[in-house]
This record gives sequence, C-alpha cells and structure tokens, in this order.
Amino acid sequence: MPFASVVVPAVLIAIAILVPILHLSTGTLPTYAVSLFGKYLCYAMLALALDLVWGYCGILSLGHAAFFSLGGYAMGMYLMRQIGSRGVYGDPILPDFMVFLNWKELPWYWWGMDHAWFAFPMIVLVPGALALVFGWLAFRSRVTGVYLSIISQAMTFALLLAFFRNDMGMGGNNGLTDFKEILGFDTGADATRSALFSVTAITLALAYLLCVFVTRSRAGLVIVAIRDAESRARFCGYRVEHYKLFVWTISAMLAGIAGALYVPQVGIINPSEFGTGNSIEAVIWVALGGRGTLWGAIVGAVGVNFVKSWLTNNFPEWWLFALGLMFVLVTLFLPKGIAGLLRLGGIDAFNRKSAAAEAGEARS
Repeated sequence: MPFASVVVPAVLIAIAILVPILHLSTGTLPTYAVSLFGKYLCYAMLALALDLVWGYCGILSLGHAAFFSLGGYAMGMYLMRQIGSRGVYGDPILPDFMVFLNWKELPWYWWGMDHAWFAFPMIVLVPGALALVFGWLAFRSRVTGVYLSIISQAMTFALLLAFFRNDMGMGGNNGLTDFKEILGFDTGADATRSALFSVTAITLALAYLLCVFVTRSRAGLVIVAIRDAESRARFCGYRVEHYKLFVWTISAMLAGIAGALYVPQVGIINPSEFGTGNSIEAVIWVALGGRGTLWGAIVGAVGVNFVKSWLTNNFPEWWLFALGLMFVLVTLFLPKGIAGLLRLGGIDAFNRKSAAAEAGEARS
C-alpha cells in the first residue's frame, strides 16, 4: 500500500510525541507501560528487519536473535562502563561480575566501551560484521532454503553457549544489568524512560523509511526477482550473491539497533536473548502481520506481544497454546497475514466503487 509509506512514519512520530505528554504531563500513562510499549517497538524493528530479508528476498532467517542480542550486548557494555565506582564492589573500571570472578584487568574487547562515540557504532558494526562474514560464506556456497535457516539457527545457538560461559567476560548466565545512566541521564528516571520511548519510535520510523527506499529501488526490484526466480535472475546476469549479502547485512544492522534500544528500557541483557525460540517467534510476528509488506511486520510484532502480555497476566498457563493456535489459524485462513486481509478489503472496496462509477456513467 503506497499510503503506508506516509501513514506509518507519521503515526510513529505522533506516538513519539503523545506518549511522553501522557506520561510526564498528565500522568495518565504509568512508567511500566511506557517501558512495555517501548519494548514492543523494539520487537517491531526486529520484525521489520526480518521481513526485509524473508518477505522481499525469500531468506528465512532463524538467527536474527543473534544480531538483536549482539546489538543489545554492545549497548549493555557501554551502560556497564557508565556505572564506574557506583557498583557493589566500588571498582571504577571493572564491572561487578568481573570483580566477583577475580578478574584482574579489563578484557581488550571492553576497551573504549565507556565512550559513546566508540560504543554506539559497535551496535551496528558488530552485527553487520557477523552478517557479512556469515552471508558471504553461505551465499557464496549457494546455501538456500531450509539449509540456510538451519545454519542461521545453529549460529545463534553457538553464540548462546559462548555467552553463557563466565570466561567470555559478558556476565555469564546473569548477563549485564544494574544500569545507572545513559549519556549522563538516570536510566530509572521518568523523563529518561519517555525519551527512550520517543527515540525508539522515531528510529523505527526511520528504519521503516529505509526499508521502503531499499525495496523500491532498482536493487529492491532485483531482490524481489531473486525471491521469485533466483535461477532466472542469475541467468540474466545479476550477481545474486551480492544482492543477498547487501540486504542480509542491512537487516542485521537494523536488528542490532533494535537490540540496543531494547536493553536500557528493559534493564538487562543475558544469553537467553540468543534463544532459538526468540528467532522463531519473530518469524511468527512477520507471518501474522503479513510477509513482504513491512508495515504488516510492525503490526504483527506489536499485536502478538500485546496479546502475549495480556495472556501471561491473565492465563499464564495457556498463552503458548493461544500463540500456536493463532499462528495455525492465520496460516490456514490468512496466508498473507493481517496486511493481506486489509489489502484485499481495500482492493475490493476500490473495485466496488469503480464498478458503481462505471454503472452510473453507463446509465447517464
């Protein structure tokens, strides 16, 4: 839907303005709700990134949780370095978990993470570098379909096991938490919570516009052609591997940004974020919202997580069954998701109006 290119960013920007007003000025919106909605928007950005590769290039990734988590860990490392001597053990350099484990010095990969100008680029560079290496090896070897999905899931599981270890220097099973401030602002303050929400909403709007630009560009048309007929696109002379690698890397960077915005709002990042179930759940968001629509992925992520929160509060033992049933029903009766249903309704309404107009002209 062409109008979505304007409506979706406009709605997100309006939300970015409205929510802080409701939270800070009127007090209508509680703090926990602001953080919860901010988490939904981070998930929406992850779904958007996944839809870019799956919906438009036909690459079903079961490893996007890895890129999301790496971006989150990069942000978490920065936030941990901001604690300084305010930690439990009062060490100005080493985080508390390193002091507890008798680490004597800061590992080299933590160097520079106390500076925003260094840490923030790592949020996109680390997931992007992993995606670039992984994609180059996979696409160069022409690994496609279910095999690529399995390999991406194996990559995520390997990272989960690595970050789970205490000697990895990432907090082990407990991960990174107890954050104090971000860019000099208290992470627990209401104003900071509202600002983080607004930044997330605006970033999601910009990410959406970026994806629209990519999919409507000449490269985007080639990417869709690769999805529909990869062999024919290769026969026409296109370097299929290069286009796949391009969209795969862009998608990983967007997932990393989503993970980085997720961490200060949730207050923790641990190896469970690498769980393969998280990647599969992201696929469900995209499928329910509407694969290959971009805005459908946002609707699916926000909608499913809202229902999940409601069910876990009211029916905690049933929410997994409800989520599975929802996915099965949409697969059977709405193969194009919610967006496909709305598209069909819009097309039918347009056809009815056109037919009525033609009938009126014929009578006159």
